[in-house]
Amino acid sequence: MKVEQGNTPTAETDHIELEDPMGTTLTLGTSTVAVRTTKSKSITRFLPAVGRVVIGLPYFITGLNGLLNFLPQPQAQISSGAAAFAVALMNTGYMMPLIAITQLVVGALLLSNRFVPLALALIAPFTVNSIAFHTFLEPTGLPFATVFAVIELALVRAYWPAFRPMLVGRVIREAK
Repeated sequence: MKVEQGNTPTAETDHIELEDPMGTTLTLGTSTVAVRTTKSKSITRFLPAVGRVVIGLPYFITGLNGLLNFLPQPQAQISSGAAAFAVALMNTGYMMPLIAITQLVVGALLLSNRFVPLALALIAPFTVNSIAFHTFLEPTGLPFATVFAVIELALVRAYWPAFRPMLVGRVIREAK
């Protein structure tokens, strides 16, 4: 059954299918959510996969490095504000491992094409903070942070139907 946005399913249905103008179908079942797009012959159909790998691999490697410390530390000097921020994060005792574990998990999810919307939601605060950090404290990394943010936003757009239910203004729970 196809239900237009704003309509509700009848009592006989166990799922709702929402279709956007781009041909993406979101199926909301009683226990599953599925996103399906129409097959396209365009080369652009590979862009989400490329984007997942382009940001998933660096997140996976830097997350692993944050836990195992196998890459050499950069020798470039950073600003005093950036150094103070990094020292404050390290002094908490938990923030740097938390960031590393989050990056590792998000990288693994993006590379394996599993729970991609969840991975994008988990890494979004890190991406916003990365843009702010490089804008205000250490501008040399701003181009990389911007590229990551743009790719993440493009992936959010590609997986938008999976985010739509999360962004409903008011949810009415049915009594059981």
